[in-house]
Amino acid sequence: MSPTEPLLDARDLSRLRWRCRRGLLENDLFVERYFSAVGGALTQREARGLQALMDLPDNDLLDLLLARREPEAELDSPEVREVLASMRAAPRRALS
Repeated sequence: MSPTEPLLDARDLSRLRWRCRRGLLENDLFVERYFSAVGGALTQREARGLQALMDLPDNDLLDLLLARREPEAELDSPEVREVLASMRAAPRRALS
């Protein structure tokens, strides 16, 4: 993240978190780990990448998160690739 990239304000971050709720538990786990890792420091650029991923059907998103496939066509953008890499790398918490 570059210091010149504007951060999302609290209201936009809250809306984005709500938008990221998914139908598959596996996707929700990736999303929650991502938000835990980035905290409140999500840039507008990262938000655009995340929103593009959230436009996908659940099974397509899961395939990307599990690296079964990579972004293609209009989804293949630097923003999407950065967010996807962060989501894949977010630390896993023990579920209890």
